[in-house]
Amino acid sequence: MINLVASAFSIFESHAESSNCEKKGIYLRRNGWTAALKKVLAAVSMRRFHECILRSSRTGISSSSSDIWLLGVCYKVVQDDSTEDSATNNGLAEFEQDFSSRILITYRKGFNAIGDSNYTSDVNWGCMLRSSQMLVAQALLFHRLGRSWRKPLHKPFEQEYIEILHLFGDSEASSFSIHNLLQAGKAYGLTIGSWVGPYAMCRTWETLVRFKREEDDYEDQLLPMAVYVVSGDEDGERGGAPVLCIEDASRHCFEFSRGRADWMPILLLVPLVLGLEKVNPRYIPSLRATFAFPQSLGIMGGRPGASTYIVGVQDEKAYYLDPHEVKPVIDINRDDLEADTTSYHCNVIPHMPLDLIDPSLAIGFYCRDKDDFDDFCFRASKLAEESKGAPLFTVSQIQNSPKPVSHNNVLCNSSGFREDDLFDVLAMNDEEGNAHEDGWQLL
Repeated sequence: MINLVASAFSIFESHAESSNCEKKGIYLRRNGWTAALKKVLAAVSMRRFHECILRSSRTGISSSSSDIWLLGVCYKVVQDDSTEDSATNNGLAEFEQDFSSRILITYRKGFNAIGDSNYTSDVNWGCMLRSSQMLVAQALLFHRLGRSWRKPLHKPFEQEYIEILHLFGDSEASSFSIHNLLQAGKAYGLTIGSWVGPYAMCRTWETLVRFKREEDDYEDQLLPMAVYVVSGDEDGERGGAPVLCIEDASRHCFEFSRGRADWMPILLLVPLVLGLEKVNPRYIPSLRATFAFPQSLGIMGGRPGASTYIVGVQDEKAYYLDPHEVKPVIDINRDDLEADTTSYHCNVIPHMPLDLIDPSLAIGFYCRDKDDFDDFCFRASKLAEESKGAPLFTVSQIQNSPKPVSHNNVLCNSSGFREDDLFDVLAMNDEEGNAHEDGWQLL
């Protein structure tokens, strides 16, 4: 926090040189540190400020030679240029190509007002919505174009690719726009201009997809996959380790297909609360391991109040797509194969320490068919067994599963926290055991 304040005031001092010093001196004396920080926010771009919050590296990939896992794909990194294995040497370049092919969705400005409000931009508040859009967009890419798809260097683009971007446009006409997400999420506390937590965001997607499913014809599926939020209402609020019930997943598929199929592609969303102010260190190995799952869709998470979409890991670093850059609104027609899509991709690869991400997050997985789902359940069960009593979530065949393991209890038993940390855990829980969070609106 000290470094953040120091960085912020460094920016502030630079700005002050070109302003009326006397007036600013009076302003600071009257309003103190709070006023100064507000001045920083008004004086510099949100992009630069969020870089201070995230403490991300903008210099690309570090010099580590460890493997990089990007959404289920492993890239071998070799720093020795003398090696004769050209295929291995290409690992870094292949990773960069894969990363730049992921769909980036950022703040936009200049779109039609949301509902009856005057909001024509989501700057400063829409980062969790944008992070969730990116995760769902990757699921659609994997479903329609396959995991090995890379953005073509030349136009015309594939019809499926353009149609996916159209779905995430910034108007009510685009099915998965923030306009429609906010409408679908009213029951979970989504409001224009306010931050929202991962749990509410997952439930919002479940609601929106169900609504679109009922609205559209079966043969014209916008999201041709069932959505299963692996969390009961109490789990989402209390931070317990949720249970993935195989029977529930099967029921979601059957209902989504309107009884026409026993199984179909499924999007799994797992909202978690893995600590209070920071992630309990015991969960870090399991979080890292999920990126090696072939079904991985990454994590909606970041620093408190600054959500990002985490897509890869290497050692203790998390690589992510950052929604905090403000871009003009763009309307991509679903039939325009010559559209300019550059604003939906990024060639800069930011990263942050994995152990500094917000403990309130959501993990996504995409299973193409029943065999893929069975493989996922096998991997998830094995991961839970190897978690040393701190599973992210567990897998059960039937609904009558044991009471979920409490992440708060694991936090209290962790040797990675001081005794005064344990007191904070007890003090921050109310009579019903609900944990309060800073930074996120956990619903």
